[in-house]
Amino acid sequence: MCMRFVAFLLALLIFGCAEAPTRVERIAADSVTDLSGQWNDTDSRLVSQEMVSDMLARPWITNHRAAQNKPPAVIVGYIRNLSQEHISVDTFVNDIKRELINSNQVDFVADSQEREQLRYEREDQDLNASAASRKAMGEELGADYMLLGAINTLLDRAGKTQVTYYQVDLKLISLTDNRTLWIGQKKIKKRITNGKSYY
Repeated sequence: MCMRFVAFLLALLIFGCAEAPTRVERIAADSVTDLSGQWNDTDSRLVSQEMVSDMLARPWITNHRAAQNKPPAVIVGYIRNLSQEHISVDTFVNDIKRELINSNQVDFVADSQEREQLRYEREDQDLNASAASRKAMGEELGADYMLLGAINTLLDRAGKTQVTYYQVDLKLISLTDNRTLWIGQKKIKKRITNGKSYY
């Protein structure tokens, strides 16, 4: 009888410790989801849209078109993550690239890693492609401007509440003379209330 009781308790313990099955629910890719309160895809998308829109509405682009009679060629340089969080900067850079290209107001130039692959392909074509189809070296479009920037955070914690402040700074610099032609700044503040105290 005692052994049966122990077996019954053991079965209850095993059953009670079993994990609930994983549940997956598909949601719209552009839906706003804030689970942890950290930087996420919504922040990346909205910040890139707002900052590129502001950049393209400023006088530098009109001045360039008036002087050169062609769209400006832009490249995205380093955007540094100076925050305390792991932020996928590549995703943010790709969101910026998409906004710039789809605006149809600028020519967008491949970054250094992409150019390396393209140059290798042109070298290979020079040896292996037909004369009519090969692409010549030395015909690249040089960038007129480079976009640089950083993402910073400040944290303020008390009890079960934390406020995270994000500041994204971008600037557009002329490759001709290093002049800064546009500075953009976007701020996001999030209040996160946790079930346990931060202290």
